[in-house]
Amino acid sequence: MSAVQVDHSGATTLVTLNRPDRLNAFNEDLVSDLMKAVQTATSDGTRLMVIRGSGKGFSGGFDLSDLDDVSDRDLVARFIAVEELLQAVCHASFATLALVHGPCYGAAADLVAVCDWRIATPDARFRMPGSRFGLVLGTGRLARLVGADTARKLLFREKPFGAEEALSSGFVTEVSDQTGWSEREASILAQATSVDRETYAAMKARMLTDDPGGDMAALKHSTSEGSVKARIQAYVAGMKAAKTK
Repeated sequence: MSAVQVDHSGATTLVTLNRPDRLNAFNEDLVSDLMKAVQTATSDGTRLMVIRGSGKGFSGGFDLSDLDDVSDRDLVARFIAVEELLQAVCHASFATLALVHGPCYGAAADLVAVCDWRIATPDARFRMPGSRFGLVLGTGRLARLVGADTARKLLFREKPFGAEEALSSGFVTEVSDQTGWSEREASILAQATSVDRETYAAMKARMLTDDPGGDMAALKHSTSEGSVKARIQAYVAGMKAAKTK
């Protein structure tokens, strides 16, 4: 079973994170398949890419199931691949829409943040724990999206934040039950195709205030001091200890 299911129809590409048994956690295959989907969509007539998750939620974030068996080098390479994916989605020439239900944590929340439209169900919940183990991933984009003050509140809180807070902060653009998703997809596609592809891409590029070089440099610097693996292991151990109290 592929880690990502891609369905292209007309001007829309639907991308479904497809590891429901692992809450669609971001392993190497899923990140690689997502990147391939984005790259393919640049030349197959896609005007809107829709990203959603299968099963009980959008995604639990970065896959830590093999943490004890991987090296620091492997972990850093995986995080860099995630950052490259986020930049590709952020700068895609077509419109992007994230449809979120249930948990959306870590790298998955970063993925949602780079999409043009971000719709969450009332039960959606978000968390970005990277700072807890010294990782600077998506921080600049989040601050540019919601403002520095709000970004600090979202990044440094211990518990997840829900759909209403995500909406009021600007992290998501709408809150809607899944029954309304198809209608919103059609409306957003109509907006994206109201101008020609080149005009849309040019307008989108001018709206971006992204700093890809700075974001990548910040990530690499945050992985350069000490063992990333040890930091994550300590974080996981702390989370497990907290659950037993």
